[in-house]
Amino acid sequence: MNMDWAPIWLTFRLASITTVLLLLVGIPLAAWLSATKIKLKPLIEAIISMPLVLPPSVLGFYFLLAFSPNNALGQWLEKAFNLRLVFSFEGLVVASMIYSLPFMVHPIQAGLENLPPSWKEASFTLGKSRTTTLFRVLLPNSKPALLTGIVLSFAHTIGEFGLVLMIGGNLPGQTRVASIAIYDEVETLNYAAAHSYAALLLVISLVILVLVYRFNKRLTV
Repeated sequence: MNMDWAPIWLTFRLASITTVLLLLVGIPLAAWLSATKIKLKPLIEAIISMPLVLPPSVLGFYFLLAFSPNNALGQWLEKAFNLRLVFSFEGLVVASMIYSLPFMVHPIQAGLENLPPSWKEASFTLGKSRTTTLFRVLLPNSKPALLTGIVLSFAHTIGEFGLVLMIGGNLPGQTRVASIAIYDEVETLNYAAAHSYAALLLVISLVILVLVYRFNKRLTV
């Protein structure tokens, strides 16, 4: 297969880092949403779900404005942490986390909400803390939901185009992921190379989803 493998490796690096960080953020957030009764819960859920309905270019545009060194947030990040998120791999990670957040949170939240309340109550009765109950009782019984969240977040990050183009640009070895590489090859009428990238991502995505469905089916039997 005659193509530059750098965008492929960069894509999977981005998807892996994003998924791990989303797992760390998504589990406590989903657990809190599944248990809380506050009146602002619908608003919080709506904010988390915004990436599901907004075009990626819209989010990318506002991320670009927010993280720009010409604006207050971008200036503060650069001065306080020497961190520039515009046109950088770190910027891609932050933007991808926000854009893929609902794909991690919603499945885990649904999985936790579908568990019998008596399990949680029994754990509390035995003197277990909320954290112990979450990680020792609830999450082990929500494996399909966890796996779904992990895979959806990973696959969604792999396939993203508009957001990564807006916030990361097209810097070889830094922000030029596979979706950008496909666009570049099509722009130059190099359809053979574009087909190589696209076919590889298609096969990998299909294999991942098939494995997930088979694994989830075994867990629920």
